[in-house]
Amino acid sequence: MSRKTEQRDAIRAVLSDASRPLTAQEVQELSEELVPGIGIATVYRNLKAFHSEGWLELVEIAGQPARYELADIGHHHHFVCDACGKVYDIHGCAEGWRKLAPEGFSVARHELTLFGVCKDCD
Repeated sequence: MSRKTEQRDAIRAVLSDASRPLTAQEVQELSEELVPGIGIATVYRNLKAFHSEGWLELVEIAGQPARYELADIGHHHHFVCDACGKVYDIHGCAEGWRKLAPEGFSVARHELTLFGVCKDCD
């Protein structure tokens, strides 16, 4: 069990308040508003611990840095802004995705990522 620290609490608060998946760098920058001087190594160590504990999910998108989001938000997909690089959650799921697999294949899971420009960059 990890010990409770001001840095750990700040990182947890940042992730709890986030409305989208965050990179370690974004977590560090936002945490620094709560705990000035918090280091990126501390952020990575806590992200790894939170992921191991099952509190965080890792969001991996090809060509993008890893991002983290709360594990309890359920099945969803992501939108990547081509202009700013931010990743946003898309709640819900596309219909008919199982039909995309070749005949005789069995789909175990799926991921859908949309790419475009977010409302802030449009």
